[in-house]
Amino acid sequence: MTIFRSSIAVALLLRAANAANADSLSPMSQPPTMSSTVSQSMPNSSADGVSSRLQVDVPQTLFRAGGYDHRFALFGVPPSGGSIAQSVYYADSDLCDPTVNTRKGFPIRAKDKSGNMEAWPTPYILMVDRGGCSFVQKVRNAQKTGAAGVVIADNTCLCSDKDCVSANGQDVCQPAEPIMADDGSGGDISIPSFLMFKVDADEIIAELRANHMVQIEMQWALPKPDDRVEYDLWTTPSDPVSKDFQKKFKPIAQALGDRAYFTPHMYIYDGIKSNCQGYNGESMCYSLCTNNGRYCATDPDNDLDHGISGADVVKESLRRICIWRHYGEPDGVGTEWWDYVAQFMERCDNTDYFASDNCVKECYKHASIKGDIIERCISDSGGLDQDKSNTFLDLEMQAQVQRGVVILPTAFVNTVALRGGLSVDTVFTAVCNGYLEGTEPEICKECDGCVNFDQCI
Repeated sequence: MTIFRSSIAVALLLRAANAANADSLSPMSQPPTMSSTVSQSMPNSSADGVSSRLQVDVPQTLFRAGGYDHRFALFGVPPSGGSIAQSVYYADSDLCDPTVNTRKGFPIRAKDKSGNMEAWPTPYILMVDRGGCSFVQKVRNAQKTGAAGVVIADNTCLCSDKDCVSANGQDVCQPAEPIMADDGSGGDISIPSFLMFKVDADEIIAELRANHMVQIEMQWALPKPDDRVEYDLWTTPSDPVSKDFQKKFKPIAQALGDRAYFTPHMYIYDGIKSNCQGYNGESMCYSLCTNNGRYCATDPDNDLDHGISGADVVKESLRRICIWRHYGEPDGVGTEWWDYVAQFMERCDNTDYFASDNCVKECYKHASIKGDIIERCISDSGGLDQDKSNTFLDLEMQAQVQRGVVILPTAFVNTVALRGGLSVDTVFTAVCNGYLEGTEPEICKECDGCVNFDQCI
């Protein structure tokens, strides 16, 4: 019975997530149509502020003042605020086979003592043909060879590009631009990748096949509005991935001080959109929701009758929102908030104590938080028991839809979503790259390029 009820409830919540994020998942919000936000120095910009640039530095004959049109992958870890400029090698393959022959391709290299052509000399950017398998599989195989980045050469003209269609005499063209989407397995990809359209990729491949060296620069930019950076974290109290970050980032937040403003967000599922709100005070999604099915969270242990419930997660989410509002909003550092989260993870983050009021009180005590203020905040915002709205939870749901949050956890720096795994050094580096040039705080200068990041902080 528990498994059956769990399946129904989870299915309802997943439908709610898809409905809530329909705008952010629709083709209108994907990179191919985001190119309408264009600047001269960073030609490809997305709605969430992600900007990238693709340029050929060598040979000069292929240099373009505005860079090359391209699309960036929705997986991998681009160096936010940084760039990669390396020689390019054309694999002359679709790279679908995990056993990659690094001794083929162009430009042709000298032969070694065994008579085989030398492997691609690292570091390098690998150009790969499109087709045959997913984008993720190609980039993963390139990553295993030691590539610093990947440029996938499109093999079909866009129907809108009449010159390309005419020049190639293709009977088939693609009506819409391809999306370099994650196939669901791209979590292990740590290098960035771009897609280059056929008409441009053909020029570069021709140069490489002629055994001429080509150097490409892949560049990413963060908005740099002023001398203060704003960064956000979207997660839930039950999310296992963000826990290590939340345990370790406090000293960095303190070191950045008033030069950075942090805002933690709790992801809440909209129970109304998933039909969790029932009649006579009964939630149709069982123990996943509060407020008669208005606000929901997934069940961490997938057991609706025992252990930690979705409603417990929603309650803890609201508690952390209130702690931030009283102890973090004034300065954007929130030392007490970090302390409380660390205390909760140490003392209460288990089946026996997650929903324990006494355990929470101990966390309040050790984090120097006045529990009566927080409990009053929870009540004054609308509470969790009755069939009525909660102001703070409504604001969180509105914010997650406006920001287009789909994947948890997700960190944003100056409104730009950081791709790849959440880690202390990734977020810190992105924050430091988000300052207007010359206004970086001392901690950014001191830790720039540090080998032992923890010791530096």
